[in-house]
Amino acid sequence: MIDIPFDITSLHRAYGNGMHVSEIISECYRRIEEAADPGIFLQLIDPDMAQEDAKKLGTFNPITKPLWGIPFAVKDNIDVGDMPTTAACPAYDYKADADAFVVAQLRKAGAILVGKTNLDQFATGLVGIRSPYPPPKNAVDPKIVPGGSSSGSSVAVARGLVSFSLGTDTAGSGRVPAALNNIVGLKPTLGALSASGVVPACRTLDTISIFALTVEDAYRAFQVASVYDPRDAYSRELPVNDLQEVPPAFRVGVPTRETREFFGDAIQSASFDDAIVSIGALGGDIVEIDFTPFYDVANMLYEGAWVAERFTVIANLLQENPEAVHPVTRAIINKANDLSAADAFLGMYRLQELKRIVAPLIESVDMFCVPSIPTFYSLADLEEDPIGPNARLGTYTNFVNLLDLCGIAVPVAARTDGRPGSVTLLAKAGKDSLVASLAALLHYRSEVRLGATNWPLLLPPEIKSVTSENEICLAAVGAHMSGLPLNGELVSLGGRFLKKAKTAPNYRLYSLAGGPPFRPGLMREKTGNMIDLEIWAIPARKFGEFLRGIPSPLGIGSVLLSDGTTVNGFICEPAGLEGATDITKYGGWRNFLHAD
Repeated sequence: MIDIPFDITSLHRAYGNGMHVSEIISECYRRIEEAADPGIFLQLIDPDMAQEDAKKLGTFNPITKPLWGIPFAVKDNIDVGDMPTTAACPAYDYKADADAFVVAQLRKAGAILVGKTNLDQFATGLVGIRSPYPPPKNAVDPKIVPGGSSSGSSVAVARGLVSFSLGTDTAGSGRVPAALNNIVGLKPTLGALSASGVVPACRTLDTISIFALTVEDAYRAFQVASVYDPRDAYSRELPVNDLQEVPPAFRVGVPTRETREFFGDAIQSASFDDAIVSIGALGGDIVEIDFTPFYDVANMLYEGAWVAERFTVIANLLQENPEAVHPVTRAIINKANDLSAADAFLGMYRLQELKRIVAPLIESVDMFCVPSIPTFYSLADLEEDPIGPNARLGTYTNFVNLLDLCGIAVPVAARTDGRPGSVTLLAKAGKDSLVASLAALLHYRSEVRLGATNWPLLLPPEIKSVTSENEICLAAVGAHMSGLPLNGELVSLGGRFLKKAKTAPNYRLYSLAGGPPFRPGLMREKTGNMIDLEIWAIPARKFGEFLRGIPSPLGIGSVLLSDGTTVNGFICEPAGLEGATDITKYGGWRNFLHAD
């Protein structure tokens, strides 16, 4: 027995100190056996084969192989070469010729696959018990449903059997199980992870998701796997930035109290209130938003076009062997028999109308924070009603993929009754690093144990304030800083906050005449002060577009920072100081705005 946490940082530290990878793989299988839960894994890799994969890694090198020696599992609707794919339906079983694209990327990066996990059949469900196999036991409380459809993947991580796992997410299957098992569930932007080699639920809405004990681990696996796949018609070339510092000011939309739904669970409501307070303490400006339009979108998911889309996957099986399909799953998908092609188009038209309604709400904030789940349901609850609780678990998840949002479910402080607390951060497509970065800070503040283990979250994740070769650094000194009126110009161009900084001590800051918007002017002079600023990264291909919008007397020049480095930044022509007020004593534009 090796008493070591299975988060990536702990394992790589152990490898660096001389631990042999074969010992960790043996420990992984020992933990699986000790768990004694036949509902977690549907298939295990032969231990000898896993050890052979470990031997092929060579000398420990986490630079060339960022997932070197890290054990992981995949949901059994994702292909692994020479293994059956069942989607939790034995009659559907087929032997995969090759690894799914994402699985191949992870193994190439040094991760060691140990098995395939249980799920709600054909990924249809959020409860985790719609399977012909024994359902996995919730890692935190076996009386509670484990969550689905990625039930086995989430429980395997929460119990510390593997470091991370792959699920899939169409309606919340990568987030609901995370919340129920006190772990992180990363649901990326649609198309960021290839769907090649994945049994679809709704092909237009599906994505592989990632479960992990920490945000850093989930995001590291995501970065490795996020490779453009030309064979997947839905794959998108998206930049995957490192985790970043959270801007000093940012806007977070939350449901109004009138549109929050907890189905009578006052403890869950209080837990969400506490999470909102934590976000505010990190600099978030909380904006209450009527969530009714989002719920209207959510209601579309099991109506019309998208039920028919699920039907396309197993139409032949339903016709030839309907009893092979779980009765609840069969009842849901067979609704497609009552739909016409016209119904499908009408559903798509209605969705487009709703997208138009929610678009300004999405644009009004940097991200949203919602409860990951509205309440908890027991196995007994599902015996009484197999449909209602499942539908209610999707209250805050069903609309997300229909609106092409990215998201991450993250543990927050435990509820007053001891059950896990969890919120989900959501943002526009491509903002995965932003929501993950705030999620990492929230997780660190929660002071909870990892999953269902006794392992603490000891250190905050490493935040890298660096740019890629396709980005240009820009120092914002005034209205373009986070939370101020012109910051949207940077964000709309794909800009991302890197860090706070200060100029060298020989700069003066002026409040220029005119406005709104009111603007500062920064000038380097013989005497002055250090002036607060923010460093942002702008995509190089968008920088010219940004420059065209800068009005005289402002321009872009070299700004000397307090650490002796220089960066592109806003400067002012001397002619622009006519009628200006010297505000250098405030040390920055934000301080000036907040002064009495």
